[in-house]
Amino acid sequence: MQTGENEQALRKIIDFTRFLSIAVLIIHFYLCCYQAFQVWGLTHPVLNRILWPVAQFKIFDSLLYAKGSAIALLLVSLLGSKGRKDEKITMSEMINFGLTGLFLYAGSNLLLTSLQRSVGTYALYMALTAIGYMMIIRCGSLLFRMLKLNMTGDVFNKYNESFPQEERLLENEYSINLPAAYNFKGKTRKSWINIINPFRGTLVLGTPGAGKSYFVIRHLITQHIKKGFTMLVYDFKYDDLSRIVYNALRRYKHLYPVEPRQYIINLEKVMHRNNPLEPETMTDITDAMDSARTIMLGLNREWIKKTGDFFVESPINFVTALIWFLKKYEGGRYCTLPHTIELAQVDYKFLFALLKKEPEIEVLINPFISAWENEATDQLEGQIASAKISMARLVSPTLYYVLSGSDFSLDINNPQSPKIVCLANNPQKSQIFGAVLSLYVNRINKLVNRKNQQKCSLIFDEFPTIYFNGIDSLIATARSNKVATTLAVQDYSQLKKDYGREQAEVIMNIVGNIISGQVTGDTAKQLSERIGKIVQERQSITINSQDTSVNKSTQLDFAVPASKIAGLSSGEFVGTVADDPDNKIDLKVFHNAIINDHQAIRSEEEKYEAIPSVRQVTEDTLMANYLRIKKEISQIIVTELETNP
Repeated sequence: MQTGENEQALRKIIDFTRFLSIAVLIIHFYLCCYQAFQVWGLTHPVLNRILWPVAQFKIFDSLLYAKGSAIALLLVSLLGSKGRKDEKITMSEMINFGLTGLFLYAGSNLLLTSLQRSVGTYALYMALTAIGYMMIIRCGSLLFRMLKLNMTGDVFNKYNESFPQEERLLENEYSINLPAAYNFKGKTRKSWINIINPFRGTLVLGTPGAGKSYFVIRHLITQHIKKGFTMLVYDFKYDDLSRIVYNALRRYKHLYPVEPRQYIINLEKVMHRNNPLEPETMTDITDAMDSARTIMLGLNREWIKKTGDFFVESPINFVTALIWFLKKYEGGRYCTLPHTIELAQVDYKFLFALLKKEPEIEVLINPFISAWENEATDQLEGQIASAKISMARLVSPTLYYVLSGSDFSLDINNPQSPKIVCLANNPQKSQIFGAVLSLYVNRINKLVNRKNQQKCSLIFDEFPTIYFNGIDSLIATARSNKVATTLAVQDYSQLKKDYGREQAEVIMNIVGNIISGQVTGDTAKQLSERIGKIVQERQSITINSQDTSVNKSTQLDFAVPASKIAGLSSGEFVGTVADDPDNKIDLKVFHNAIINDHQAIRSEEEKYEAIPSVRQVTEDTLMANYLRIKKEISQIIVTELETNP
């Protein structure tokens, strides 16, 4: 035999052992119930002579020895028994046969305790004992035929797809630490999501309701404020995050070396004012070009996929020329976005005559002037009209008021004057407001990514609703300048729609920390591949009429399949974290549920104070500012063209 065992000889030994068990029981019946056998005429002198020496054996001295020996031999024979495995055999069925058989087998002894024994008593004793014996045989048969593998016990493969996760709390002066719980081999264990290096970029993914803000963003805000970070928070649904920022700052502001102030840019309800085109922050024309590109692509998101096209670059160059002219004119006194919008509406004849006076923008405006002088009106309109029409959507007294004044500078991580800035948006007006807020983000990005500044955290809720030109270079280069970037995105497809495939892929692949709630499609597949594979057990079973074959094997398979990521509950997250040379993390990937103390958070929110109003602005004030800006542009045209025709 291939197994090295003589199966036929083994079977004969098993059969012989069972035969001995039955023989012992029958001899016990003959010796114990001899009177009944006499009445039935089943005795014989020859049989008596044969059994007389056997009766002298110790095992036949008492009922206990005889029946115990018979059952012991039976159990030995059952140990080597074989049979076709049956998955329908249940433990309860086996136990019922076993207990009933033992009860009858042992309980029948009570019939022989009476001093007056009749033939009927002997007959009943043998019958009950035999029935009990057969039921014990049935129990043993079921026991060794019962299918021990529970093939349907782990329907969703949770047991196999569990893996060890980081259970240590790893803290430093920059870290974000989220308590969590995970399942490993059927047991719930405590763990931590330790983002010890947030400067490598953090991407928070999840469909609406997955818990991005409640389980991740709120803790990121409070922990970074507690650790003395300056901060830029893009609050898509004002004032969800701004209120957390305001109350966290009230609680922890004493921990800062220099107490920071909170500023809120709200384009709907005036809070603070700031000019993102502050001339002092623009050192050369490339800064003006970045600002122009941000505002135009923010207003026309479909242009992002057409970058480089003539009718995309022309409006950007036109707006760049306007911004740089205002920056150079009278020391940048009129260098604001509202002035830029109004200047774009000036008649071409006067506008080009004015712009020609600035030699630094000659290269930018030459194509427009050439088209104007050659009367190529259609081409000129195609180049400029898209810019004028796009910027016309920003014409609003409130928006003009916010953008034309400066309550603070945008160098938010200046150690001498730290700031926490919240950019408020409204989902119903996100397309217009998002373009302006993108300009603030662009200008702040230029100013924070410098050496020897205070540590800074940039948090963007619903990131695709703004256009951040250069987000990839910020994540790639700002690590050494202690700038942590956190992007909250619903799905990879949303990122592709608003930023284009190439930029979306760069954003997805460049971040070091990923925390994802429920996502589907390509996003789930990418995450599953990024988390990687683990060794998992596999079992297969083949049942035929004679035998059962069970195969076990191990193979590498996804630790968290895409289908499982698509079915995560609110508060459940998967992902991976990055480490640094001074603090290595071996268990970087995780699949757990973040633990929030809901009662404590609810109690804390009940104590939150509302964000106080900064200023009371009347409609008259807004309109007066609006008319002043229009008048100032008119005066520039009149003054320059009259004095220097």
